[in-house]
Amino acid sequence: MRDSVGYPDSGLDLTDGFKPHTSHWGVFSARQSEDGLQVRPYAGDPDPNGIIDNFPGALRHQVRIAQPAIRRGWLERGPGPDDRRGRDEYVSVSWEKALDLLSGELMRIRDTRGPGAVFGGSYGWSSAGRFHHAQSQVHRFLNIALGGYVRSVNSYSSGASSVLLPQILAGYEDITKHNVTWEQIAAESEVVLAFGGMALKNSMVAGGSISKHVERGAMTDARRRGCEFILVSPLRDDLPAEAGAEWMTCVPGTDTALMLGIVHTLVTEGLHDQAFLDRYTEGWPVFLRYLTGESDGQPKHAEWAAAICGVDGLTIRKLARRLAGRRALITVSHSLQRAEHGEQPVWMGMVLAAALGQIGLPGGGYAYSLGAIGYYGRRVNDVPGPTLIQGRNGVSDFIPVARIADMLLHPGTTYRYNGETRQYPDIRLVYWAGGNPFHHHQDINRLRKAFAQVDTLVVHELAWTATARHADIVLPATMTLEREDIGYSTNDPLMVAMHRIAEPFGLARDDYDIFADLANRLGAHEPFTEDRTSRQWLEHLYEPTRASLEARGLEAPSFETFWERGSLIVPQRPDDGGKLRRFREDPIAHALPTPSGRIEIFSSKIAGHGDADCPGHPVWLEKTDVPKPGVPCFLVANQPVTRLHSQLDFGGHSTAAKHRGREVARINPRDASARGIADGDIMRLFNERGACLAAAHVTDAIAPGIVQLPTGAWYDPMDPEEDRSLCVHGNPNVLTRDIGTSSFAQGCTGQLTTVQVERFNGNLPPIRAFDPM
Repeated sequence: MRDSVGYPDSGLDLTDGFKPHTSHWGVFSARQSEDGLQVRPYAGDPDPNGIIDNFPGALRHQVRIAQPAIRRGWLERGPGPDDRRGRDEYVSVSWEKALDLLSGELMRIRDTRGPGAVFGGSYGWSSAGRFHHAQSQVHRFLNIALGGYVRSVNSYSSGASSVLLPQILAGYEDITKHNVTWEQIAAESEVVLAFGGMALKNSMVAGGSISKHVERGAMTDARRRGCEFILVSPLRDDLPAEAGAEWMTCVPGTDTALMLGIVHTLVTEGLHDQAFLDRYTEGWPVFLRYLTGESDGQPKHAEWAAAICGVDGLTIRKLARRLAGRRALITVSHSLQRAEHGEQPVWMGMVLAAALGQIGLPGGGYAYSLGAIGYYGRRVNDVPGPTLIQGRNGVSDFIPVARIADMLLHPGTTYRYNGETRQYPDIRLVYWAGGNPFHHHQDINRLRKAFAQVDTLVVHELAWTATARHADIVLPATMTLEREDIGYSTNDPLMVAMHRIAEPFGLARDDYDIFADLANRLGAHEPFTEDRTSRQWLEHLYEPTRASLEARGLEAPSFETFWERGSLIVPQRPDDGGKLRRFREDPIAHALPTPSGRIEIFSSKIAGHGDADCPGHPVWLEKTDVPKPGVPCFLVANQPVTRLHSQLDFGGHSTAAKHRGREVARINPRDASARGIADGDIMRLFNERGACLAAAHVTDAIAPGIVQLPTGAWYDPMDPEEDRSLCVHGNPNVLTRDIGTSSFAQGCTGQLTTVQVERFNGNLPPIRAFDPM
């Protein structure tokens, strides 16, 4: 595979005053001059990500926050529930006053309610740097200065799968980061069946730094070798053109039924690998009784599946025969489990791969979420990277991350999660640094009501996002380009010295410096800072990597040398297939970390929970959110192309892709024609939860009956005084449902809902999301 191994230490162009830096979407070098900010992608990257072009326009944009601000209502009346959040004006104050007010409020909550009344709401994604990682900084501060906080677990991206996979197969990272790689696909795979696809816009970003985007090249090489790609998705571009994929559309949310029909065909035609199932899996006989209809009277044959998923029975049977006996890889994207009953396609995809007998083989088997993010499907680094210790959290309470509105709206009520009955805590203060819940969370109008319940909402932010506009205390934080750090990812061998490119905007400060001053006011300065400056912390965090290299007899440059060079290549482990490969080679000596030590097609543990919406093996469960009169279309709210989540939506690369200032929604020609909508028209999308405007792109690259509107357009209510105001910018989360995938995992269901669509004929409201406060 091209560019899979060997990272020449010459890809960073540091001539003419350019300095090294990196981001979640790629390594680059940059310089700030009289002509503004200039960026150059890493020369060693075969497929650079254009999102870096958001930086020049964003660095000094008018929506940046220049100085601390306090919401007027909170400043005049003090803390307490307030429905004026998101509607009030702000008063600029000095840093001293802002930190005095905040430290006083933190002490009030700590001393009267305890740290269990504080929610540490960071979601990360603020920087590829490992020290100025906002989530680590805020959690470390709350642990050390307050004694802890209520935390969230899992993620909006993988809320269902991250709970399920460790109980039926292996640890989440074992499946995503140390399993099937792009190198294996390029060299070994004969057929890749991708449920939900592997869109390059997703693998273009990573949780840490990323130096090479290899996915397009891997699929190109695999196809040249003869590998067949089959895409099951409502969106044709969920696999790139280079894959030459056969596009198969099924009704959104019915992939589980399609998989059941495939496995039924394999079994009835004797094409399944019974020897593999007998040796490596647990509970196949129980599942088989369901598959054949013995347990419920309904065989899950191809015709049964066809009536549900919209793929005809003959096509399902032919697909099963194409998979049998070949090096087949089954992939299931994040998108499938970001929907009602999202656990089922994740589990059923694993069962399909097991029935084919491919799990553990190079380029074959099961690769959950491959292509969902840039560091999946790559080799793992073989030395430790920089990690900021967050300290001990004295509060044991937590919530699944997508249940924040439930927690704030219904403190003290009970809910089910992972077989337990839990109780929502009573949160009085929310501290948010890194992430934007008005991007991640569903049913924004409900979220607004939830944030109105707390005493105080604190936000560190670089720009006036919707979250900042709902906060009581807004502290301006630096952008990554305005500070020094170390860029690193566990699955990328290039460590980057992130030099400061520009001075901070206005009075913006690093999160670390803000927390250090707060810790000083709370009597915790020394334990929080350990008497280190930011540069000294970088030297301290770099040392474990240097010492590990030295112990292995490899070049181990000093921090000063690393900083001057701008980058360092670290060794990686062999591409050995991880736990699943070792399990296949010896299932006794290398048993899986599941209750049975085997692949759990039926889980007695999950069955024992007694939750009807997630039984002991994968099943087809009818959906409640389906098209009907009033909401006849599916809405697919997926990740955007021109930004990471909602980050830098005001940057040039993101705004250039909008039309008349609105986010662009794609619609099939049949659906557009029925509504009198032409390409470029403005559409109104609405349902019982809310409404938004979006520009129409009419295309046959999306299946009929579906509208696709990416997430990340900043929430922009036409009239903030209204409870359910029209979002004039195109944020789909005014439409999505705020319910869990099931009572088992309580994952996010924001990928899929139902809407009505009409042409918007009124006067077009202005976009104000990027105006300063």
